[in-house]
Amino acid sequence: MSTRHIIDSFNAWRETETQLVLATVIATEGSTYSKAGHRILIAPSGDYQGLVSGGCLEGDLAAHAHTVFVTGDARTITYDMREDDNNVWGMGVGCDGLIRILLQRLDAGTDFEPFRTIAERQLAPSGASLCVTVVESEDRDLPTGATWIDWGDGSLAWRMPDDRQSAIRNQSGTLHTGAQPKLLRQPSRGGAFTALHAPIVPVPRLLILGAGPDAAPLFTMADQIGWLTTVVDHRQARIDDPAFATAEQRRCIALDHFPGAVVLDQYAAAIVMSHNLEADGQYLSHLTAANGIGYIGLLGPVARRDRLVRQAGIDDPNFLARLHGPAGLPIGSDSPETIALSILAEIHQSRGRIPE
Repeated sequence: MSTRHIIDSFNAWRETETQLVLATVIATEGSTYSKAGHRILIAPSGDYQGLVSGGCLEGDLAAHAHTVFVTGDARTITYDMREDDNNVWGMGVGCDGLIRILLQRLDAGTDFEPFRTIAERQLAPSGASLCVTVVESEDRDLPTGATWIDWGDGSLAWRMPDDRQSAIRNQSGTLHTGAQPKLLRQPSRGGAFTALHAPIVPVPRLLILGAGPDAAPLFTMADQIGWLTTVVDHRQARIDDPAFATAEQRRCIALDHFPGAVVLDQYAAAIVMSHNLEADGQYLSHLTAANGIGYIGLLGPVARRDRLVRQAGIDDPNFLARLHGPAGLPIGSDSPETIALSILAEIHQSRGRIPE
């Protein structure tokens, strides 16, 4: 389940003031399904949204969560599968790794913090965010689960005294949004503590420029994997297609009004696919100003790409390095659906090489 779908479930539970347990992966060794910084939610019924394993550990994790619901005290659970010859607890997991998970209760009395702010930052259109969560503490004034979240022009300190927050901020100064999560040990006035320092990875946003029939499967697949998608076209009839009804935004924008009408740098990727030479050329030209977009895809053969680039007078090497035309991995695509699959696969591959 994607981050966006977990957040959708969280918002539904929050409206009914349902207590939840937040499960955060804080450390791993060897081969594991998820890595440090990954989060899922568990309800009192045992229902869970998201996966820390392939479904092998979640039932047992829900049983541990029951204790957290009752006591309200955060606790850490460790699953060591490295010496699993046949079975772990009779489950035959066979993942050959170790995973440590912090469980902490969320409820209406604390406005479901700290996950409420984490979710807000994951949906934020832009900006780097860092989350620091205390996972072990000898400091009575700094309990396990205490959290500090910073997003540059704002921050949240949850169950964290100001002086500890300042010390954490100083230690986190070298981290950035693309840094790998790490556990850091540091002293404090009340005793040493260990905290997970992890970037908050935003839900990716996709910009589709051109709402033709072949854009529909691309949108549908992106929506299924939890991306937030904006569909733009200069033809109202295309924008009104019910296939795009659940898009974050559907916008009919005249080509000459496109500059300034869309905040481009909030998008992780953009696909130019209007199938109109003039429109595609203008879209490409406008995208040259969007340095924050890591992947720019263009449908059509190489000769068409070269013609559009030449006509638009584009010679910026940084832009050309991000331009993928024809868009998509060469997987033998022969339909709108398989082309959409190849494009999304290439975007994911590209994002793995580009700092968040």
